[in-house]
Amino acid sequence: MTPGSGPEPIIRGRITYLRAAERDDVPLFVRWINDRRTSRYLTARSPLSQPLEERWFDRMVEAQGSGSWFFVICRLDDDRPIGTTGLFGLDLTAGTAGLGVMLGAPDDTGQGYGSDAMAALVDFGFGSLRLQRIWLDVYDFNERARRVYERLGFVHEGTLRHAAFRDGRHIDIHRMAVLDDEWQSPLAASRGGA
Repeated sequence: MTPGSGPEPIIRGRITYLRAAERDDVPLFVRWINDRRTSRYLTARSPLSQPLEERWFDRMVEAQGSGSWFFVICRLDDDRPIGTTGLFGLDLTAGTAGLGVMLGAPDDTGQGYGSDAMAALVDFGFGSLRLQRIWLDVYDFNERARRVYERLGFVHEGTLRHAAFRDGRHIDIHRMAVLDDEWQSPLAASRGGA
């Protein structure tokens, strides 16, 4: 696709954009989640089948915009889907939501796609949804992700000790969050401060 020839994405970063998930994406989700290099950082415990993911997809579509927002992360340069991200546990009274992110293929990690997509999603959460606090959980062994979240402005709020069982041992989960008045969007400069 020639740059500028397609529609302008509604939620975009510098190198990624977020779009709604389509049923045609389900086989890609199954492939990503069934790759241990990806799933070890998720709550998935066993292989996932296409019918199970289709049932999840139906529930996700039903909750879109009310209890959660779920998006596919795509590269701006070629529209290739590379992961998913979303807000869940949306509490519009308190102004809070959890954030989840997954880059599907290990080759797409370490290139800035995840942090770019997260920045676009946090901008959406604080700007369009008027949230006050966005939180996430990260496993203690995922130091790389934790550093990315800290660079984005997420602050460690606490540790859930031995809260998960992974790779034959109990592990801690770290809760991190960012508040609206703390958020300094890394995308604002590229959009003229908007």
